[in-house]
Amino acid sequence: MSQLGTADRPLRVAVIGSGPSGFYATETLLTSLDLKVSVDIFDRLPAPYGLVRYGVAPDHPKIKNVVKIYEKTADNPAVSFLGNVHVGKDILIEEIRRFYDAVIFTCGAQSDRQLGIPGETLDGCHSATEFVAWYNGHPDYRQKTFDLSHETAAVIGQGNVAMDVSRILCKTVEELKGTDIAKHALEALAESKIKEVHVIGRRGPIQAAFTPVEIREFGDLADCDPVLDPAYLKIRPESEIELEDPTNLQAKKNFEVLKSFSARPPSQKQKRFIIHFHKSPQKLLGSGRLNKLVLEKNRLVGPPGKQQAEGTGVFEEMACGLVLYSIGYRGVPIPGIPFDTKKGTFSNIEGRVMEGGHAIPGLYCAGWIKRGPTGVIGTNKPDSVMTVQKILADLPQLKPCETPDSGAVKKLLKEREIRVVSFPDWKKIDAAEIEFGKTAGKPREKFVTVEDMLHVIH
Repeated sequence: MSQLGTADRPLRVAVIGSGPSGFYATETLLTSLDLKVSVDIFDRLPAPYGLVRYGVAPDHPKIKNVVKIYEKTADNPAVSFLGNVHVGKDILIEEIRRFYDAVIFTCGAQSDRQLGIPGETLDGCHSATEFVAWYNGHPDYRQKTFDLSHETAAVIGQGNVAMDVSRILCKTVEELKGTDIAKHALEALAESKIKEVHVIGRRGPIQAAFTPVEIREFGDLADCDPVLDPAYLKIRPESEIELEDPTNLQAKKNFEVLKSFSARPPSQKQKRFIIHFHKSPQKLLGSGRLNKLVLEKNRLVGPPGKQQAEGTGVFEEMACGLVLYSIGYRGVPIPGIPFDTKKGTFSNIEGRVMEGGHAIPGLYCAGWIKRGPTGVIGTNKPDSVMTVQKILADLPQLKPCETPDSGAVKKLLKEREIRVVSFPDWKKIDAAEIEFGKTAGKPREKFVTVEDMLHVIH
């Protein structure tokens, strides 16, 4: 039998998920010295790129330029894209393993951590992920509706996703219409009555997770003023120590931006972006639908670098008709793969999928499904490289698959009446979106249903 990874018998790898981690893992495999490899990238949607397509804010187009690198990877003759294939449903994991020597799961963290408070099932309370997917044209969220008829919205959380959804709510249609925001979202936002967006964090300004670039943008919006009570900037000694930490440059830059916001005089702009610290949601009130948010004021306790929010027993109510929460994400289990319910990730050690304290030969993971929802898009590259290094280290022990043939995989899917979307197919969809976008003065007009995407390639 030929050795895996040679010209006689290339290493066959299935990558499950075509977001950044999937493409970085594939790129690393292709550029590994003395390794011959064949990679099939699976995605349950016809469109690749995952978080870049459906997670990056439409008004941040430069971040999406990374797809040019992914395109080069997908065009490599050793790579195939199998879109519109739901692994775990259309084809089971045990079936996948018949055709591949190694499987890398890069399927991200697709669900949200819940608030865990009374009233969060009321109409008007949604995860920020749902809102992001809706305005980015994700097919799963095309039919979602968000009531924008009230004047006040609250965003729970202070990471960059919270900043994204707040900014979309605060911007004018003129600021958004030249982006690739989904048509249905732009139409709904054009009718929005929201005048105040409150973004709420449980800790203080030094502990906020947003980046300086994200928070600074609120100072330049066309019809919205950032508002911050200067009292929030009077920080305790432990926070002063964190602020002066030379390794904590983000906090220092954030603090300078926040100081400038607190000193801004009121203007004639129609909307306000109001920043709150030291508050936690405790209850959502309403009869059938949301109309009030109950917050508890917090104080910080603990040493520098480990400060936590502690409730004070002092509560306040905020009238609002929309709550979007962004307090963390969780992976979604796939049948047959051990799942760590506490972490919301696949059970793994450094990318090797584990069960009962032992690595499962041939199964690996990278990205958020491996380490949890941390970092930015670029963070996934070194993470994926680390996982591929484990595969290369395990190469001598990997058991060759039973049927090393991608054609057999496609034949099986065709028998199940699954329309596999290839990368050339995707390019037709991509070109059609760009063409439709031209008439609206947008970089593209996304197809927001799988059926519409498949219609293009038929």
